[in-house]
Amino acid sequence: MTRTIQNYVDGGWVDASPGASIPVHDPATGQLLAHCPDSTAADVDMAVRAARAAFDEWRSTPVLVRAQFMHHFKVMVEERFEDIAQIVVREHGKTMDEARGEVRRGVESIDFAMSVPVLMRSDGLEDISSGIDETTVRQPAGVFAAITPFNFPFMVPLWFLPTAIACGNPFILKPSPQTPLSAELLFELLDELDLPEGVVNLVHGGVPSAAALMEHPEVTGVSFVGSSPVAKIIYQTCTRNGKRVQAQGGAKNYIAVMPDANIQASVSNILGAAYGCAGQRCLAAAVAVGVGDAYDQLKDELAKQVSELKVGYGLDETTQMGTVISADAKQRIESMIAQSQAEGADIVVDGRGLQVAGYEDGAWVGPTLIAGVRPNTLMATEEVFGPVLSLMKAADFDEAVDIINQSRFGNAASIFTSNGRHAREFKYSVNAGNIGVNIGVAAPSASFPFGGQKDSFFGDLHGQGMDSIEFYTERKIVIERWV
Repeated sequence: MTRTIQNYVDGGWVDASPGASIPVHDPATGQLLAHCPDSTAADVDMAVRAARAAFDEWRSTPVLVRAQFMHHFKVMVEERFEDIAQIVVREHGKTMDEARGEVRRGVESIDFAMSVPVLMRSDGLEDISSGIDETTVRQPAGVFAAITPFNFPFMVPLWFLPTAIACGNPFILKPSPQTPLSAELLFELLDELDLPEGVVNLVHGGVPSAAALMEHPEVTGVSFVGSSPVAKIIYQTCTRNGKRVQAQGGAKNYIAVMPDANIQASVSNILGAAYGCAGQRCLAAAVAVGVGDAYDQLKDELAKQVSELKVGYGLDETTQMGTVISADAKQRIESMIAQSQAEGADIVVDGRGLQVAGYEDGAWVGPTLIAGVRPNTLMATEEVFGPVLSLMKAADFDEAVDIINQSRFGNAASIFTSNGRHAREFKYSVNAGNIGVNIGVAAPSASFPFGGQKDSFFGDLHGQGMDSIEFYTERKIVIERWV
């Protein structure tokens, strides 16, 4: 009998309320790995009450002690590094190299949280008026929660949890029900860390548990990563309920390739950006814009390298690209490819109908390259979240920038060039939160905010970096005079 995983509340593992559950499958084999409980508002309330009860003790715990927990936590993650990567592969379908990269980026977020004793320091000024001193202090703000996506089931929770608790706030994680096993292992490690009861809590489930977190009066703020339509709902719901919110949405990331770029090297970078994690990431390259004479060279080199990618089970170390998350995702992606073809685009490399020997039940979509994509068509405007790269042509640099800025998304954009003037103008003019210059995936390190503009982000403070310190703390202004 396949087990049903548990929630983690108030320092221990507990069953969710009886009811529906969500099957968790290995997307490459089709194997049923576990059942994820669809937790209720009552389950969420239990976690919030535990977190709120822990707040006063945890906020008064010295910040150096809180940071020391993060040192121990990093050691534990490093010790289980390969186990974590394997769990990520089995429930998500990405390759081992990609899973290891995900875990490594998660560790960087723990590193960042160790710096909280420095980053929470504030400023002050003596004699702001005669005999009066004025200072600011940062204090923990309350109970925080994160609603995280399937595509980086270990890394994304670590964008939020370590910094939140190091700043003195109890925390509740609600991971994607499609990939809950990485979160389960994460909390097994946190349980060994012996934090005070209620400081960290895990509630599994779908829409009901997410809604309960957004509406609960004792939750101070919510972080979200996912699609833009859902991010907008999260933002509206949280603000309506008086909460802080950072809602990071979807993307349609463009890459401009100039005639002066090294085409072969550029394509090698674009390949990883477009097909890494089977295109299931918010920083995936979605559209490559060949500028002038670069277009035909770009198309030919991409066609050559894309067709040579090896697709297979992620636990096979020779695999270069794994599966998409589910059969439903496969059907949706293949339908979008077909619609693009109906709109007149040229399918240069077609990943539909791919089968991998020995894994016939897997959710396979091969790397797909679509040329001749026109503005305002499906592949130029809508997020695919799959291994599909579209090609567009621009006459010159200015047209390429115009094409990119027409997108309603603004998560990331990159340029490949050897011209410093074009690089500078690209950084200056393109409306996207993460800009890459000769970089395919413009992913900021944990000490920098994860940028996003337009429909790719709803809120004021982004995840990671100093934005996260602002998000997880309350500023208090202290004005003193002693007579």
